[in-house]
Amino acid sequence: MKAICWILAALMIWSGPVAAQTLEEDGESGLKLPRFVSLRSNLINARSGPGARYPIEWVYMQKGAPVEIVAEFEIWRQIKDWQGSKTWVHKSMLSGHRSVKVMTPGENNIYAKADYNSNVIAKVEDEVVGDILKCPEGSAFCQIKFDRISGWVPRQNLYGLYPNEVIE
Repeated sequence: MKAICWILAALMIWSGPVAAQTLEEDGESGLKLPRFVSLRSNLINARSGPGARYPIEWVYMQKGAPVEIVAEFEIWRQIKDWQGSKTWVHKSMLSGHRSVKVMTPGENNIYAKADYNSNVIAKVEDEVVGDILKCPEGSAFCQIKFDRISGWVPRQNLYGLYPNEVIE
């Protein structure tokens, strides 16, 4: 039993910077963790660890899609995507630009105003990415721009925002 405790203690010490980083409020970059960012390119290698020597697990192929940085290690960022998967990417593959992804299956209404009773000005399919224009305090809606259309989408349908987050 003592041997198992020593092994666990050694693993905790050995995992050092990466494990400790997830518990801090500020990352190595000095920015808050966690935080939402977006993918900078259409082809981003998702690795199993923080370095080019780690194998590529898959490739992200949707530029602008929101992801959440949950840990930092030197020039690598551990991200969590809209499906809950965690992986590592080089920091140059991420942008500070905020976006959202529609997560409710099927067609989703885009409203003229932040009100379910207002006119539906368009519909958008699930997994479409849009730019956040604003998310007012206390509102159940956010104003989102999808290509050339701007309108209000229920906050609950979107990935890329924290609960009750205000964006002006």
